[in-house]
Parts: sequence; structure tokens; C-alpha cells
Amino acid sequence: MNERVEIAFGRGQLDVALPAEAEPTIIRKVALAKLPDQPLAVRQALGTPVASKPLGELAKDRKSACILICDITRPVPNKLFLRPIIETLTQAGLSRDGISIVVATGLHRANEGTELEELVGDPWVLKTVRVENHFARDDAAHVDLGRTGRGIPVKIDRRFVDADLRIVSGLIEPHFMAGWSGGRKVVAPGVAHHETIRTFHSARFMEDPLAVQCNLVGNPLHEEQLEIVRKIGEIYAINTILDEDRDLVYVNFGEVIASHLTAVAFIEASTAVRIPRRFKTVLTSSAGYPLDKTYYQTVKGMVTPMDILAPGGTLIIASECSEGFGSDEFRNAQARMVELGPDRFLATLKAKSFAEIDEWQTEMQLKPMRIGRIQLFTTGLTSEERRITGVELVDSVEQAVRASLERHDDLSLGVIPEGPYVVPVFAGDD
Repeated sequence: MNERVEIAFGRGQLDVALPAEAEPTIIRKVALAKLPDQPLAVRQALGTPVASKPLGELAKDRKSACILICDITRPVPNKLFLRPIIETLTQAGLSRDGISIVVATGLHRANEGTELEELVGDPWVLKTVRVENHFARDDAAHVDLGRTGRGIPVKIDRRFVDADLRIVSGLIEPHFMAGWSGGRKVVAPGVAHHETIRTFHSARFMEDPLAVQCNLVGNPLHEEQLEIVRKIGEIYAINTILDEDRDLVYVNFGEVIASHLTAVAFIEASTAVRIPRRFKTVLTSSAGYPLDKTYYQTVKGMVTPMDILAPGGTLIIASECSEGFGSDEFRNAQARMVELGPDRFLATLKAKSFAEIDEWQTEMQLKPMRIGRIQLFTTGLTSEERRITGVELVDSVEQAVRASLERHDDLSLGVIPEGPYVVPVFAGDD
């Protein structure tokens, strides 16, 4: 009887029947206990912070507050904490007119209309305070704070810099460049100017071997982000961690750097999964909705399993790409990569100190392509978009798995249902 596995795909799961002879290893995060009372956990976090006063005390005598939230590409449980934060602020004396929420889009598109309603998750919040998007290309909307030690221009959204009380919110999960998402990353690139983003997404940083998932030590992107938040000054954060069901398993609040590191320490051991071997066939996902809305985000799912993909092996990834490809800039970068070939394309990047918008995602795609064969199953791309993915398209995940096992003459199969939210780490000798 064929074993079946479900991998994240769109808003549901893709049911995959594996060949009867396959020998699958299912790779998941260590299961963490769900918080039994999530609203209570949020209130307790706001009142018992990490390296700061409780939010109610912080808010006293402040005239304004700016809260950053991640954009639609992150499944942050905003509906759990935005209202308690706002109520705490107003109870401390802030007027509703003095409180704003800014969507930290980075260089992604704005979130508006029904999408913004879904993102915020609470109609009361939308009726009570201003909720606006960040626009990285709007020069006048940013404050110039000088340069970092590595020369990165620090230009940050004026609404955040000028606020009396600055709060960021986010989800702590592996990030394939910055080590971990959340905290300082919500500030930069979240509400940074395009020149800031494009400088520390240049090949100088992206090709650094320490700029990888689950690593903060010596990671140049992380170090730049820390320097940027210190230039801004006093910042606080609410950090959340979710399980596979998108239920809350951890939340804290406090000083942005200290609280982020505390949250990372909580999740690190359960996310980085030690695997004693590499596989010639790996099946993974792009983590489902909302991360698999675009091909741009799908690249993350290709990069994360690299450590357990055997040289010359096949990585099969399923991603709905319901919204298509991504930005026009990313589309152009992919077209250049296909036209020039991976090696010549990378050479053009290394010659720059100022990356073109979104070409860094194409650069990241080159990394797993150097190891093996990448195959994509999707239902959401046009024929031209499929051509410029630069990878091999397959019509059936099941057929692709069977063909790979036969081609490599190896029945072993690594399966990562949750995609880039799980980081498999090779921990043995082949």
C-alpha cells in the first residue's frame, strides 16, 4: 500500500501518494505545546516584558506611538495582539489619533482593501487607529540617519522614527538570509528606504557564507540590522511563534534586541532538525498560504533544504503561486538569469555595490541550483513565467518523485511538509 503525505499548498494541503517502494523520512519541527489561553498569554507578555518596563508604564506621558506589522507574506497573528496593545496605550493616556500602524512592506507591494482587513484581522483596529503602508521608494517619507560602519545608508520611515513610542511586531521563523525573521528585521528592510535595502541585499552580503538560515553569529545582514535599530534609538517588540496549525506557542514583549534573542533561543532547537544523512530526492513545499502566493517567495523553500540535498540530487518543490510571479523587477532579474546563464548572471551581481530591486532573490535561487536539479510543481504561473523560473516544471508531484527515485537508483526520500519553516541540518557523514 502506498504511503501518503500531505504537504502545505495554498490554503490547504497537497495529498501525495508515494511509490510503494519509497523509503520516506518525514522531517518536521519538534512539536511544541500550544498556549491554552492565547489572549491571556499576550496580556501577560505585555505586562512582564524582557529587558524593559511593562507596556502600560512605557506608554505614560507619550504623545504618539507607531506600531509596525509585517505584510501579507507573513502569517503573523495580528488579531491576537493589536487590540490589547492599542487598549493598553489608550489606557495610559495616548489618544487614538496619536497611534498609527504601519505595514512594513519593505520593497513588497502595498496591502490594501480586503487584504488589509485579513492582515490586521480585527475590524475594531481598522476603525480605531490609522493603518497605512510603507513605501520604500518615497524619498520624502524617510529620515536619513547616516551610514553604518560598513557604509550602508540608513534611511527609515519618518512615521516610525518620529514616534514617541516605537513598537514592532513579528513572527520568529527561520530566514534564509538574515538567520531569523522578526525583531530588527521588521525595521530594516521592513520600513527602510530602497537604497538601504538594496545596499545590504547586494552580493557583498548575500554571498557571505554566514548569511544563512538560523545563524546570527557573524551574519552580516543581522549585524547591519542591529546597527540600524541602535541608530534609531528606543524600540520595543512583540514576538510570536506559531506551530504547523498556525496556533500560538510562544509570545513575548520587550526591548527589541533582547526580546528577539529570547524568542530565538526558545524556538531554535525545535526548528533546526538534525538529519544524519543527505538525500538524492527531497520533496518540500513553500509553506502554503501566504508564503506560496508568489514565485518570489517560493525561492525560500528551495534554499532552506540545501544542507540535506545530495550533490547532483533532485529537489521537488510544490508552490501554488496563486498571485503569480512577484514584482516586475524580480521578473526582469529572472529573465536576465535565464538569458545570461547562472554564472554570468552572478558575475554581474558581484560587480555591484548597489543591488537592483529584487534581484537578490534570483541570486539566492542560484545557490540550490549549484547543488542539484530543481523541479517545481505549481498551478499559478503563465507559460512565460514558467520559462523564466530557470527551473524544471513538472505536471505531477507523484510522477516527479517516482522518476527521481528511479533516476538516482535510491529509494530514500526526504519530505519536508512545512517547507522553509523547518530547517533540516545535515549532522552525519555520507
